[in-house]
Amino acid sequence: MMNQNNTRGFRQTALICALCGVVFYVLMLTVTLAHLESMTGHVPFDMRPTGYDAKDAAELLSALGDSGRRYYLTRQVPLDMVYPALLGLTLVFTLQWLGRGYISAGLLRVGVIVAISAAACEYAENTGIVVMILNWPTLSHHLVTATSIASVLKAVLTTFAVLFVLFAAG
Repeated sequence: MMNQNNTRGFRQTALICALCGVVFYVLMLTVTLAHLESMTGHVPFDMRPTGYDAKDAAELLSALGDSGRRYYLTRQVPLDMVYPALLGLTLVFTLQWLGRGYISAGLLRVGVIVAISAAACEYAENTGIVVMILNWPTLSHHLVTATSIASVLKAVLTTFAVLFVLFAAG
């Protein structure tokens, strides 16, 4: 059985990471992503859980123009390089806090791996977005496909990680 100090440490760390993550997420949703969508009329890459194709990517990148692509690189991407770590840490520490003693160690390990994999997919997505922006107007079909797959995997794995947390809490 886990001692109270470890449980308290996991809880405190999970709550601090969650609070910071919420601040970053709300800032992205209400400021940077909202600005990108309002200036283009297109949903930014980050908010497309079902992915996109080369045509969609080209339309967004073209609609952004030079200033919008610069804004994406200097405002949205830096925030979104911090957010995945905060979300991943929130999920991992919440699993450690709620899951230990309630679910098997193997299932807990799977939940942690899924949470870390979700964050890794978000970093892959962010990297792909940066490369697409920097290479514009040249747009590699393979890069768009890989970035889109990372977007879809990020959404799916994040959903599964949250489900693991809910299961651990149940």
